[in-house]
Amino acid sequence: MRTGSVPLADLAGGFDLQATLESGQTYLWTREDDATYAADGARGGDAWYSTVVDGEVIRVRQRDGLLEWESTTDAESRLFDLLALDDDLPAIREGASDDDLIRAAYERYWGLRIVRDPFFGCLVSFICSAQMRVGRIFAMQAALREAYGETITFDGRTYHAVPTPDALADANEDDLRELRLGYRAPYVARTAELVASGELTESDVRGEDLETTREALKGFVGVGDKVADCVALFSLGHRDAVPLDTWIRTAIEEYYPDCARGNYAETSRAIREAFGPKAGYTQTYVFHYLRSGDDVDGS
Repeated sequence: MRTGSVPLADLAGGFDLQATLESGQTYLWTREDDATYAADGARGGDAWYSTVVDGEVIRVRQRDGLLEWESTTDAESRLFDLLALDDDLPAIREGASDDDLIRAAYERYWGLRIVRDPFFGCLVSFICSAQMRVGRIFAMQAALREAYGETITFDGRTYHAVPTPDALADANEDDLRELRLGYRAPYVARTAELVASGELTESDVRGEDLETTREALKGFVGVGDKVADCVALFSLGHRDAVPLDTWIRTAIEEYYPDCARGNYAETSRAIREAFGPKAGYTQTYVFHYLRSGDDVDGS
């Protein structure tokens, strides 16, 4: 076992592990007390979380001013990438807009960072996200890992990796439905086939600008504008992406009505301008804040 820790005081803006991993942006980390997404508005906890990346198990928790980790490999550099520990949060906040909603969201969940999830796992997660609460999305991904993912034993426990494209491409659609994917089952299977065959892969959708990336991602089955923006933001590094989900559309209706332009592309462009540079960061803070049910004054 390899172990280590990162002093949170060394990170620009600090870090909140629970807010980051339970804010609806990733479904590839598991809270080891089996309480992932058990509560809305999660923040500040000290539970262990785990994930499997490239065949390596990584466990991490936040405690006593440290981000502690245990792994099958030297995981520190991987954690900096996966959890965006190198992002300068004060600079991102300085560039964002400063109305009452945005101020309250940043203040309450300060330390939340935008993940950089591995591409295929992120893609499948958000294909499964349509009309689903975050807890159900997480449960689907856990079921897929247990049914089709590689198993790895670490520290006396069994961990399951995200299924490979080949594994899901070979999956029976009825079996996928049994995992409660419902109508999403053929979308997942067909998208896995595209990646496994090389017909459409991560390298094909990495565009220099958000609009190019969004259109390329829509080549995957089950991917529309919102899912494409989620993958662009939470995997491909487009920090300007603002997925127009139910919560952000509610925010537009109540706080930014001038941004409602009648179609996804124009509304997305308008709210990105309203949120400011790195608008995806502001989107994620606002999403997590509104889901928590807090009042805009932070009470």
